[in-house]
Amino acid sequence: MKFLMITGRTVNQGVTVENKTSPEYAAETSTCFMHEFDMMELGLDDGDAIRVTGPCGDVVMRVSASVEVEMGTVFVPYGPYANHILSAGTRSTGMPDFKSHMVEIEPTDEAPKLVHELMEDLGGLAYDR
Repeated sequence: MKFLMITGRTVNQGVTVENKTSPEYAAETSTCFMHEFDMMELGLDDGDAIRVTGPCGDVVMRVSASVEVEMGTVFVPYGPYANHILSAGTRSTGMPDFKSHMVEIEPTDEAPKLVHELMEDLGGLAYDR
């Protein structure tokens, strides 16, 4: 199914941002928040794994129901998982487009990768483990 993906910060993410190698930071930034009716349509329960395919690639995340997200829209916290699928291009604004990407979401049996694995996949250096 196709969804409009928006990104932003969450309170839980802010609490853990100083330690990007922590399991808490990874858990928060690898969560895709979705309306429960969209989850029902995809046959998903809280905590299920989903593949999110964006304009620059795909990443496996966990899904969580949220009453704050409208149907047809998903919310992903800023971070390595969102960055893995979005373009770094800024169209001369200095800031990538974080609120206007269409993504495809499907259930998967794969587990989300750890943050350092995502960094290595992109050819970068892993965060300190």
